Amino acid sequence: MIKDRIDATDFRDAMSLLTTAVNVVTTSGETGVHGFTASAVCSVTDTPPTLLVCMNQTSRSHSYFLENKVLSVNVLGAQHEQLSNAFASKLCSEERFEYGSWTQLQTGAPVLEDALVSFDCEIEQIQEVGTHSVFMCRVVAINQAEPQGGTDEGLVYFNRAYSRVGQVELI
Repeated sequence: MIKDRIDATDFRDAMSLLTTAVNVVTTSGETGVHGFTASAVCSVTDTPPTLLVCMNQTSRSHSYFLENKVLSVNVLGAQHEQLSNAFASKLCSEERFEYGSWTQLQTGAPVLEDALVSFDCEIEQIQEVGTHSVFMCRVVAINQAEPQGGTDEGLVYFNRAYSRVGQVELI
């Protein structure tokens, strides 16, 4: 069906069919540690290494990301569904970080130790677009986990449900 006018519900329904990686985006600063689950993350350029991260301005952690000006994008593996749900829930920040094991790289933003890959970033630009802030983030450090037990599956979101993607080594 083709429409001349696109309402928000139709747009969200259509976007649910765009498969996206599941990420937990974190920050740290004087206000403590904070994080949220995000699917709106993508590469912008490799020179200089830059990511784009979108965050709803009504998110209760939004102001902390603006103040701290740093973040880490933690790309989740298939085993992280529960962690993703925790960071998407109404749990307080302290409770969210009880899921998983965390460390830091250069910026001090929390990095999930067993994430498929973590990008430690400084927020260089912020643009407001509708209901969201678009963070342009310079990558200053990368941590890539070693595959566990011959599997290296990513957690993706498609049609409002989690799925796994990747290669499994057969024995």
